[in-house]
Amino acid sequence: MSFGIYIVGFLILIGGLIYGAIILHMAPHWIAVGSIILLGLAILKGVQATRGKDPSR
Repeated sequence: MSFGIYIVGFLILIGGLIYGAIILHMAPHWIAVGSIILLGLAILKGVQATRGKDPSR
């Protein structure tokens, strides 16, 4: 459940950054590139922050 909350928060952040980029009249293809990169980063960080520790270590 905490992974879902983490992703929702990151999606809200990405949405705000997209809105700001649109207001600044950035090119749409750069907005898409930045959004894809941030979404990938969100998934990586979300898994890293919420995964359980390996019991063998």
